[in-house]
Amino acid sequence: MSLIPKKGTVYVVDDDEAVRDSLQWLLEGKDYRVKCFDSAESFLSRFDPREVACLIADIRMDGMSGLELQDRLVERKSPLPVMFITGHGDVPMAVTTMKKGAMDFIEKPFKEEELLGLVERMLDQARASFSQHQEAASRDALLARLTTREAQVLERIVAGRLNKQIADDLGISIKTVEAHRANIMEKLNANTVADLLKIALGAQAKA
Repeated sequence: MSLIPKKGTVYVVDDDEAVRDSLQWLLEGKDYRVKCFDSAESFLSRFDPREVACLIADIRMDGMSGLELQDRLVERKSPLPVMFITGHGDVPMAVTTMKKGAMDFIEKPFKEEELLGLVERMLDQARASFSQHQEAASRDALLARLTTREAQVLERIVAGRLNKQIADDLGISIKTVEAHRANIMEKLNANTVADLLKIALGAQAKA
């Protein structure tokens, strides 16, 4: 058993058992964790959206096609990077998948080095997306701790309103605004207004 950490998970969705076996053998030989599915339906019911992973799927399959699978992932707002395996006649269809966000497509019979390069690119993207997702989830969890009134005060702080203006906006005293500000800072683990803005605005504040 290898002691080297796995590089990431590659989902393979193809109704052709020979293709699944070939990809699994190739990818596991390069120390990727591989999970194979014989249909888009079984993949959708079992994949873990919290996993750092990418997807290789055939465009033409019995039941749900690769295109329909991609549509379902788009509907779920899944950041999972996708690459399609295509036959020679499917290239126009593959171009359509890229317009919907697929990273690439590869024609059968595919070259191993080309496929491995694409998998590494997809996993790089997956790691970045996962990191951003974790940051967003952490931020959302902090913001969920605020009361409705505290959220109203925070919204106005972010808009650059002064305490007196916030008090006028909400029909409360300046002392109450100051108390809310203190509570907001504590709940969001913020030491400065700059910290507050980073949490409230997320990536926008970093831009």
